[in-house]
Amino acid sequence: MAATILLVEDEPAIQELIAFNLSQAGHHIIRADSAETASNVVRNALPDLILLDWMLPGMTGIDFAKKLRADERTRSIPLIMLTARSDEQDKIVGLETGADDYITKPFSPRELQARIKAVLRRRAPQVTDDPVEIKGLRLDPVTHRVFGNSAPLDLGPTEFRLLHFFMTHPERVHSRAHLLDQVWGDHVFVEERTVDVHIRRLRSSLESTGHDNLIQTIRGSGYRLSVN
Repeated sequence: MAATILLVEDEPAIQELIAFNLSQAGHHIIRADSAETASNVVRNALPDLILLDWMLPGMTGIDFAKKLRADERTRSIPLIMLTARSDEQDKIVGLETGADDYITKPFSPRELQARIKAVLRRRAPQVTDDPVEIKGLRLDPVTHRVFGNSAPLDLGPTEFRLLHFFMTHPERVHSRAHLLDQVWGDHVFVEERTVDVHIRRLRSSLESTGHDNLIQTIRGSGYRLSVN
């Protein structure tokens, strides 16, 4: 389960230790030592998850979390607060600000990795390595294989990512712009109609097993995967 993680921590030794351990676990780590630097990183490309220290120079972690949650573009990024503050009221403040989890220093690398995995599974399941199956359609992110009623299906890399996103977010309507952000990346500039082309290719790949009808067009809104 490799994820792009933005680590916002101003203590060099702690930043290095966390970055090393998460890199060893296969994650791609982007470092920032202040909220201002982190803002520039997020402006260029959205990470899969943010590890955010409470006490930062300049803008505090709490204020940066509020800023992230107030912006439609960044409000859904999974966020874990890192802090030496163990008081219950501090934890409540962190969670009410919009953090998905709150971990108190010192913590073990194994605990941090477990928390990251749990938050990603809950908030960004398309980033995890967990196989998903819906109505006989099975996708395995580890082997990069798709099966329809146990028969192997051939999908291109973009169609694979698109199907993985749909299967981990079923029954929700996704606009073309949202799909571009989530599947192509919000730093990639392509026409929204590009989505239509790949939807057609995806449906064509699923047609042989009858799973193409799972991908529904919602007129004026976008697309969704639905079993109904």
